[in-house]
Amino acid sequence: MTGSLNLWLIPLVPFAGFLVNGLVGRKLPKAFVSTIALIATAIPFAQVVKIWFQFSSLTIPYLENHGTWIWTGSFHADFTLALDQLSMIMLLIVTGVGFLIHIYSVGYMAHEEGYWRFFAYLNLFMFFMLTLVLAENFLLMFVGWEGVGLASYLLIGFYFLKPSAAHAGMKAFVVNRIGDFGFLIALFLIIANFGTLSFGEIFSGIAQHPEWQGRMPTMIALFLVLGATGKSAQIPLYVWLPDAMEGPTPVSALIHAATMVTAGVYMVARTHPIFDRSPVALSTVAIIGAATALFAATIGLVQTDIKRVLAYSTVSQLGYMFLACGVASYSAGIFHLVTHAFFKALLFLAAGSVIHALSGEQDMRVMGGLRKKIPITFWTMTAAVFAICGFPPFAGFFSKDEILYQAFISPNGGKILWFIGWITAGLTSFYMFRLWYLTFLGESRAQTHELAEQGAAVHARSGSKLVVEAEHTHAIHESPSVMLGPLVILAILSVIGGFLGVPEAMGGHNAFEHFLSPVVGSGSGEGSTSLERTMAVISIAIAVAGWFVAHVFYYLKPELPGKLATQFRALYSLLLNKYWVDEIYGAIVVTPLLLFSRYILKALFDRGVIDGAGFAAGVTAQGFGAIVQRVQSGNIRSYAGWLAVGAAVLLIAVYFGFTSHFAPQ
Repeated sequence: MTGSLNLWLIPLVPFAGFLVNGLVGRKLPKAFVSTIALIATAIPFAQVVKIWFQFSSLTIPYLENHGTWIWTGSFHADFTLALDQLSMIMLLIVTGVGFLIHIYSVGYMAHEEGYWRFFAYLNLFMFFMLTLVLAENFLLMFVGWEGVGLASYLLIGFYFLKPSAAHAGMKAFVVNRIGDFGFLIALFLIIANFGTLSFGEIFSGIAQHPEWQGRMPTMIALFLVLGATGKSAQIPLYVWLPDAMEGPTPVSALIHAATMVTAGVYMVARTHPIFDRSPVALSTVAIIGAATALFAATIGLVQTDIKRVLAYSTVSQLGYMFLACGVASYSAGIFHLVTHAFFKALLFLAAGSVIHALSGEQDMRVMGGLRKKIPITFWTMTAAVFAICGFPPFAGFFSKDEILYQAFISPNGGKILWFIGWITAGLTSFYMFRLWYLTFLGESRAQTHELAEQGAAVHARSGSKLVVEAEHTHAIHESPSVMLGPLVILAILSVIGGFLGVPEAMGGHNAFEHFLSPVVGSGSGEGSTSLERTMAVISIAIAVAGWFVAHVFYYLKPELPGKLATQFRALYSLLLNKYWVDEIYGAIVVTPLLLFSRYILKALFDRGVIDGAGFAAGVTAQGFGAIVQRVQSGNIRSYAGWLAVGAAVLLIAVYFGFTSHFAPQ
């Protein structure tokens, strides 16, 4: 070990919490289970905060080597943990927001079966995510990478007796395996080219060889992108994330805000020296990000499940982060990752508070009029809505505006990518204020028996009628303080978090970019103060336009959306059914694979190999049994005959020298 920060304790303490609750939690009272889980996340958070105050005095990168893991020939991989500016920021976000989600979960999951199992899984998730962030090499990162996939499978499928939840967990696991296969190929190519998986050695080698460009860095980067599209839910592997809503709401907040889905963005930023050598790979990342941002935003326009709106919002916001990385403005991407962790965790936890107040209801068409009934939830969620829509001075304004500005001035981006991001900002403002109006304002619709979003429900649920019990309205209540506390803290961060990176054009010093620049550099484009201010005004204008349309549709003229849905039925159905991407994947990929495995493989492998091998083994056993039966007859004359045959065979072998191999030399 080369240092004294004991970085290894940061991931190990949550793992200890997982072991305790996982092994004996079933027998412990809920208070003990939650105490163990909270301590297992509070200690890492406290240690990270302590390290933050010591950070300026450390030699960066700070390394802790805990021995060699693999050593074969000239290749070796160590258990080495690393701390630099990028991992420091990620540690603060993962442990801080993760701890708040754990606190919230104590209240939200209080009456759920498998309480101990839920907190064991949460701690396990924290262990793997922290391992991923602290890893100094690709191999250790891959352990955390696969681990968060496993933990997400367990958490998404927490209600495993519910078929849709079990299916969603399996879907997330399988889709991520596709991306992880690309990650593995990239690792093999890196070993072949560098002979190591250490970040420091690889990046040093790249810096010493400016001629290393062309096909190989492009191949490595594109395979890394495939892995990132799986974890960070980008086109074409985004389909698992909306279904992840089947898990408990705190799981959605943990996965969507501060942990798993940010892993892909973090990996691209961490490995940017490879991407910087491949303009093709950078352009691919930028195009995927812009396309995903717009695509997911259009789907979010018409969804009626409050959590699914937020799910597609997450996919869209991750697209912004990819867009930033694709135009080589990695600090802007990480800045949006940080602010997004604040307001998206708040959005999900506030949505959970709404669901809690309505005894499990998630359909926004049943809501309305909740502003005065759950005021703390309303005001905290309002802060998050204004933040994600990009209204100043909320956190999302500064980070999203920085991405759009960098895309506009970057030679790798161009005006088209900026325009897509700008339009997406308007759509985001519209569907988030749509959620806000439908949930909190207007008249309560909790007693409506035939529910419809202003006449369009026939398209939403195949004409079925949604019936709500009348007494449902009497159960509306504010959440307990253990749930509201994290909401208030996250609301404050959603308001002030953007001041970490106020650009110079707006009177700031862009402290966030300066802090990260030793690791990821700064934006590559050349702009001006006046241009940046102009772009900020244009961004605010599109956000205001999105709010205004939502205000007209869902407050001033609430009958208008139903009329438009009827008039543009085909388009409405296309968006409501999410472009039928799941159905297309099912027809092109899933069904053929199932047919192949059930019939072709079953005929060739099960019947040909397994059944054939079993039949051959049975026949062979019967044959030997028959021979042994003849030998073991109990007849002395038969035994004498077999003895004579054996002696004859032995004599022949000696005669022909078959035993010469055993003679002493």
